Amino acid sequence: MATLKEVQSKIVGVKKTRQITSAMKMVATSRLRGAQNNMEAFKPYAGKFAEVLGSIAGKSGEDASPLLVPRDEVKKVALILCTSDRGLCGGFNTNLIAKADKFIQSELDGKDVSFICFGKRGRDWAKKQPQPIEDEFIGVVGGNVEFSVASSSGQKMIENFLSGTVDEVYLIYSEFVNMARQNPTIKQILPIPSLEDVAEEKEVDKDAKFLPEHLCEPSSDALLGEMLPKNIFIQIYDALLQTSTSEHAARMSSMENATKACDDMVGELQTIFNKTRQAGITADLMDIVGGAEALKG
Repeated sequence: MATLKEVQSKIVGVKKTRQITSAMKMVATSRLRGAQNNMEAFKPYAGKFAEVLGSIAGKSGEDASPLLVPRDEVKKVALILCTSDRGLCGGFNTNLIAKADKFIQSELDGKDVSFICFGKRGRDWAKKQPQPIEDEFIGVVGGNVEFSVASSSGQKMIENFLSGTVDEVYLIYSEFVNMARQNPTIKQILPIPSLEDVAEEKEVDKDAKFLPEHLCEPSSDALLGEMLPKNIFIQIYDALLQTSTSEHAARMSSMENATKACDDMVGELQTIFNKTRQAGITADLMDIVGGAEALKG
């Protein structure tokens, strides 16, 4: 049985750990509010952009932009992997990495795959894989996500697609559903699968007809050629916002569970401490009683 000093030292250590996890939970909660506000504030813009894009797409042909034309044979695929820079957020990064690994093994077997990594955790995992890392962005997810980061990475992907360096581009991110649920998601962004899917992904009403007053000058095809690249930027930016929000939610939940585990552990250690102290007192009393009886004898 452990001594009183050992048990007491464990109690002190667990209480300090509880203070740390409780503080990290409060920090994650504070950052979550800001990230969630940014994500919610971006939704109206993304929805209206999808509405206008759908309206213009209805006036254009299928060959209005090379970004809509799929390759006859897909040989080279780029994966944009969004993870966090830090850990202590439960299975958040593990689930995203497992999603990417399963996708490579099942769907991209035999194809040349390259990574564009947002976050240290995904970058560290990708370094151990045989596939090369084309680009990496550290300090983006979990902080103040800038649209310029999404546009620069998206523009590079568009240039690679048009030049034939890559045939398909997929985005792997964490979709924020609610505080307790964050889903690892894979989305194809190049070539653009379907113009009709753009409105559906942004939760535009399927029954609502696009307004006819969306006039296009010089032409719908020319305007569509300008808007489709921006749609790629919006999808990457939205994925970064959702991943950032999901990270803070996962860390808050993880730290809350850790704090509760510390409370349970303190209770168990306190019980052990009381039992050990009671056993020591009983032993001392037995020694005193035994000594007194020996003196009487």
